[in-house]
Amino acid sequence: MPLKINSDECIACGTCVDECKQGALFLEEDTVVLREKDCILCGDCVAICVAGALEIEK
Repeated sequence: MPLKINSDECIACGTCVDECKQGALFLEEDTVVLREKDCILCGDCVAICVAGALEIEK
């Protein structure tokens, strides 16, 4: 059940990157990128995403 980033909805504001305490999210060329090995699926980024572009797949 990985974290999914919907690139069509993501506005690359960086809020999720700033919120991620694990450093699993980063911005690269105006795109949010997930480093899966560092993600602990805490959901903090999902909760704070203003565009609703993040979700934890079940």
